[in-house]
Amino acid sequence: MKKINISEYSALKKGLCLENDNISEDLYQKYSVNRGLRDLNGKGVLTGLTNISEVVAFKEIDGVKTPIDGELWYRGYKVNSLIDEISEESFGFERIAYLLLFGEKPSEEQFEEFSKVIAQNRTLPTNFTRDVIMKAPSKDIMNSMTRSILTLASYDKNVDSVLLEDSIRQCLLLIAQFPMLAIYGYHAYNHIENYESMYIHRPNQNLSTAENILMMLRPDKKFTHLEAKILDIALILHMEHGGGNNSTFTTRVVTSAGTDTYSAIAAAMSSLKGPKHGGANIKVMKMMENIKENVKDIEDRKEIRAYLKKILAGEAFDNKGLIYGLGHAVYSLSDPREIIFKGYVEELAHTKGMDKELHLYNAVEEEGIRLINESRHIYKGVCPNVDFYSGFVYEMLGIPSELFTPLFAIARIVGWSAHRIEELICMNKIIRPAYMSVMKELE
Repeated sequence: MKKINISEYSALKKGLCLENDNISEDLYQKYSVNRGLRDLNGKGVLTGLTNISEVVAFKEIDGVKTPIDGELWYRGYKVNSLIDEISEESFGFERIAYLLLFGEKPSEEQFEEFSKVIAQNRTLPTNFTRDVIMKAPSKDIMNSMTRSILTLASYDKNVDSVLLEDSIRQCLLLIAQFPMLAIYGYHAYNHIENYESMYIHRPNQNLSTAENILMMLRPDKKFTHLEAKILDIALILHMEHGGGNNSTFTTRVVTSAGTDTYSAIAAAMSSLKGPKHGGANIKVMKMMENIKENVKDIEDRKEIRAYLKKILAGEAFDNKGLIYGLGHAVYSLSDPREIIFKGYVEELAHTKGMDKELHLYNAVEEEGIRLINESRHIYKGVCPNVDFYSGFVYEMLGIPSELFTPLFAIARIVGWSAHRIEELICMNKIIRPAYMSVMKELE
């Protein structure tokens, strides 16, 4: 029997799926369906409660919903206050991970014990790197990591347990292992696909998460304190962002079905890798490269503004009419993560001799916001989000673009883990939203 070529399959040629699956925009409005779980004003549909974090963009002042400078809270503390408490000499990822997971700031004794647990679990099963990570490596490191996460499940004797102690153990194990899954996945791809040298550096138990990432990534293992400090800040700012972001909601939905920790985290990974979520900073980087290719003088504000106008009109770059990195689904006047991060971005740019590129980013930010406000009705204001600068920072740190989203995952698994634990403790009910059928009955 002759095998049918899928690309020549008649249903694909005729486009039957498009015809039969299309639903009129009018029906969504008729039945008050909040597409993307957001109403027409962009407000999210309330689907749950959480003690873990809060994202604030508006406050009611004299009975009027009023945009304010954005706030991000972790367990009752503003994230900028938490970062201010970290001394210039130390790193905060592990300390704030403890806060998010257990709901309170650790004592020094608790912090030391927690740090040791993470450090001692920065290891993988025997031959795992060779047999799993190096086998069929992919440029898509998120897919590589997801495969590794699901494979790690087979090494866990209590994989199906949803007992709290097992879930916490599994989450801590994955938090410790994520940097290795990402960095080793990249090295395998870079060696097999790009014909570059292969090197695998084992984590150092005396180094922080940020330090270990840079050490494992670089051939000579060397990095500066400033480089590690800025990466540490980036990880903290990406660690958690409320229960309503796509990947965290995915974690809670899958957890509510009673599945295991590894499957829940793998599902979150599949969500995060989407360009509308964790892949946003790569879009910013590609847009900036496109601007540099098409603007003759990147110090000429008028020329930059003219090209941004073309991008916004859908006449340049990817023709989507978007200036990436500007605007956010929740924040209105400002993204607190971007404000915190920008100071470190400027310091690193000066150190790396990349002031010219920094000026370009500043120009795109300022002119882009002006253009958006002039040409479009924005009900809540436009501000740069953290992704506008994060890719630029990673580039200055010598981190390849293939690792941009995996770095996000290395940070966000802390938030995912906290939400999985909260879902297990508080909900005990499967999340099952309603869909209305608008199908025509044919018989």
